[in-house]
Amino acid sequence: MNKICVVIPSFNVEETVAEVIASVNQFIPRNDIIVIDDGSQDRTAAFSQEMGIVFLQNRTNQGKGASLKKGFHHAIQNHYDAVITLDADLQHDPLEIPNFMDCYFQSQADLILGDRTGDFSHMPLDRQFSNKMTSLIISVLTGTRVRDSQTGYRMIKTDALKKISLISNRYETESELLVKALLHGYRIAHVPIKTIYNNQQSHIHRFVDTLRFLKIVGLSLVKG
Repeated sequence: MNKICVVIPSFNVEETVAEVIASVNQFIPRNDIIVIDDGSQDRTAAFSQEMGIVFLQNRTNQGKGASLKKGFHHAIQNHYDAVITLDADLQHDPLEIPNFMDCYFQSQADLILGDRTGDFSHMPLDRQFSNKMTSLIISVLTGTRVRDSQTGYRMIKTDALKKISLISNRYETESELLVKALLHGYRIAHVPIKTIYNNQQSHIHRFVDTLRFLKIVGLSLVKG
């Protein structure tokens, strides 16, 4: 029996975090749901703790990557076989978790990526362009076709996480993990997911995060 947990990085999502946890709990026990609050200034921490899940916290805002790494460390320390990551703002539908688990058991891939490319109609044009460009760059540099490099909805084997050293702390961490996994020869698979955008404020800074992406990809290629 595989031991699977869900890691949910959270920052100022008091309006959605409880709903996300309740939806995830339809498939994953609460003691296997790990919420990492990244120094939120609203009631995200309080609402999360009320749900009876595993709660971790960055006392100050350190970035999504730092939260993911804290969640990954917890998963490894507690001997989970795989981790599902999704966002706490309802841009990832928890009802699609069974699709990831089916792919995990059928394909035995090391990293499963949620793939929104079948439905870009709801994605802002600048995000479409950014996603296509980063996916193309990673595909060319690693020699592996990547359809949706920017997706945060993923499933990763902890055996892979143990062997991949992550140095970044913000949104580029997801790209760093993907590039290093491919360079290590880990197998990837794709699962179609819905493209969901709501009125939540984006914490992505296009220009700065693009520079961080280019820097971390370059470092990943040099150091492996």
